[in-house]
This record gives sequence, C-alpha cells and structure tokens, in this order.
Amino acid sequence: MTTISAPHTTALTTELRYLALGDSYTIGEAVDEAGRWPMQLARLLRQEGVLLGDPRIIATTGWTTDELDAAITAAEPLGQHDFVSLLIGVNNQYRGREVEEYRTQFAALLWRAIGFAGNRPDRVLVLSIPDWGVTPFGANSGRDAAQIARELDAYNLAAREACTQRGVAFVDITPVSRARGAEPAMVADDGLHPSAAMYTEWARLAFPVAHRLLA
Repeated sequence: MTTISAPHTTALTTELRYLALGDSYTIGEAVDEAGRWPMQLARLLRQEGVLLGDPRIIATTGWTTDELDAAITAAEPLGQHDFVSLLIGVNNQYRGREVEEYRTQFAALLWRAIGFAGNRPDRVLVLSIPDWGVTPFGANSGRDAAQIARELDAYNLAAREACTQRGVAFVDITPVSRARGAEPAMVADDGLHPSAAMYTEWARLAFPVAHRLLA
C-alpha cells in the first residue's frame, strides 16, 4: 500500500512539510496509521513546539532502492519540503543484491531527498535498516541469522558513509531492533514487521536528531 497525505494547516500558520520515503518500515506494514514511526516522530516534535505536519509518505512493502526511485519519479512533481526522511534497503538485502549496487542506488536516492528538502542536507534524516533476522519470521526462514546481520551491517555502513559525505544525519536503530526484535510486543502479528511499540523506540531515537535539525 502506498500512502500519500497532505500536510495539516492551522488558522494561523502552515505546518512544516514532511516527506517520508521508504518501504514497509515507513508505511508501517501491519500497524495502524498512527503507529508508523514517521507519524509518531511528527507527534513528538509537535509536542515540543516544532510545527511539523503529518508526513506525506511514499513507501510500499517490498520496495527496493530502484523501485522507490521509480515510484518517486512517478509521483513527481513532489515539490519542496521542510523535512525529508529516508529508510530503504532491507529488500535489496533480502533479495541477495550486492552491497555495491545498494551503495550507488542509495546515494542517488539521498541526492533526491536532499533536493526535496530544498537542497538542504541538514533537513534530511536517514534511519538505518533494522535486522529482520532476529524476528520470529527470520528465525523460521531457514536463513543464517549471522549472515543476515553481516550483510545488513555492510548495507548500513554504505548508507552511513553516504550520509557523512553529504552532511546528512544518520540515526542507527539497528541495535534496538536486534536487542528487542524477538520480543512479542515488539513484533507485529505477521511475525516480521515491527509493532507500533518498536516504532516508538525508533521515533524516540530519531526525535533528538530531528528536533535539532528543525528547531
């Protein structure tokens, strides 16, 4: 499912425009709309006085980097936004794609994200890819959890390096996904995707960084 929503407005001011780009983790597969991490992040920021509207989300379960790129092109013109988040890559790893391909395609997506933020790298936030290997689905998948972890570490290193080169904030949510990803309360009913409670943990980690970027 792809969700596109417009920013909210008030009688006195227009809220900051937020564009969230990604895959199932951004669309919040198997959780309610309010439980998605970008929605939770926007609420946390509003509670602290940052007038960030609910995100316009371009994300679909199963998307890889090239599929997200094609979807962004199809959705153009997207216009300018005050804040852009990006989380993508798990499906590249799941399909066995090479990390160098991911590095190139992620870098291109990051440039697009910066462009949507008015060419301001300091208004872009990237989240790392969580480790699905620790989930019940991962445990029963027949795949080597250690190998999944190694491959995701390589993907996340590539994303972090691209962010560092471009001055983009990178939030590492992978450790909490590994520490708590097997807990029943932290996994959605499908046994794979995060629950709203896990997304709360991600939003808490992203909040201080996003607040610094937007305050």
